[in-house]
Amino acid sequence: MNVVQMVWRLGMSSSKIITEPRAIEIVFTDHELTVQLMDGRVVSTPLAWFPRLLHANALQRANWELVGDGEGIHWPELDDDISVEGLIFGIKPGR
Repeated sequence: MNVVQMVWRLGMSSSKIITEPRAIEIVFTDHELTVQLMDGRVVSTPLAWFPRLLHANALQRANWELVGDGEGIHWPELDDDISVEGLIFGIKPGR
């Protein structure tokens, strides 16, 4: 479900156009992934939600790229992807 579908489902009017959330930067701590969004919001999530990232070393975590104009984040070396929309809605990825 995308953002527009979620808003419609919550009973709000769809007359206002809502754009998909886009990441522009990410930062790691030992326990957290923090994503800066294009609209100024910042979303933080525990690394425990992402086992591959949790167990990766700092160099592997630093080797990321934005995909889909910032709709997702990809780690080529780890073969891992995260949806920005999933981060915002707190959707824990299934493995």
